[in-house]
Amino acid sequence: MDFLRPASWEEALAAKAEHPAAVPIAGGTDVMVEINFGRRRPERLLDLTRISDLREWEAGEDAVRLGACVPYTRILEDLGARLPGLALASRMVASPQIRNRGGVGGNLGTASPAGDAHPALLAAGAEVEVESAARGTRLIPVDAFYTGVKRNALRPDELIRAVHVATADGPQQYAKAGTRNAMVIAVCAFGLALHPRTRTVRTGIGSAAPTPVRAKAAEDFLNAALEEGGHWDNGKAVAPSVAQRFAELCSGACDPIDDVRGTAAYRRHAVGVMARRTLAWTWESYRGARRAPKGAA
Repeated sequence: MDFLRPASWEEALAAKAEHPAAVPIAGGTDVMVEINFGRRRPERLLDLTRISDLREWEAGEDAVRLGACVPYTRILEDLGARLPGLALASRMVASPQIRNRGGVGGNLGTASPAGDAHPALLAAGAEVEVESAARGTRLIPVDAFYTGVKRNALRPDELIRAVHVATADGPQQYAKAGTRNAMVIAVCAFGLALHPRTRTVRTGIGSAAPTPVRAKAAEDFLNAALEEGGHWDNGKAVAPSVAQRFAELCSGACDPIDDVRGTAAYRRHAVGVMARRTLAWTWESYRGARRAPKGAA
């Protein structure tokens, strides 16, 4: 196995162009597991750890540009206020040691439906910045990035450089069901984000379909119910019947399998429970912010 170690982004792109089958590695929290268990034996690894700008983030006026290799620990420490949904998801990634190494770029590159970051990225409406030496940069909406089980929209000569995530303008939540509280792959996961500026709600579901997915029918239903009831303006509580229907539609968006971590039936049920709970948490937070006096901490 050859080990390529570019010192700059330009060298990395050139190496990927010359060796399209080379597997990028940074934190190694997914790739090394597959190699150690003999599930994968790439001819070449493309080490990105020397490229410092991949470990940096910058906040623009409306969004955060998150370098592909920014570790989950830094997302937790630095971006909780700007990207609360992704920060909550980061908190549930494995152990502190793995959070110190792994990043969102690795989750996207692996494209496992069980990746912890995916539901939060879907709910936030993120875009993935990818680049090749030949064609330059393009932004891929995260909805279009997942193309199959552990498959994504990257072309053979492209690398993930960053993820663009809109700064939260409303409450966000994330919930994960697992066989224990830590160091566990999700049985299923759910992300929810309120976007008061556009008066919309977005969802993200993980580990309950061949790819991470949104519950679009549930979003459409809830968006219509909130608009019809004037909830964005009056801050009224969401009726239990609306919350229940939203949960049912989220369950219906799943296409899960039975495996060693859980049954398909359990995953559908758990997603519905998490959808109902996260809706209650986020909407109560929104109502609380509306009730708070201006200038209050």
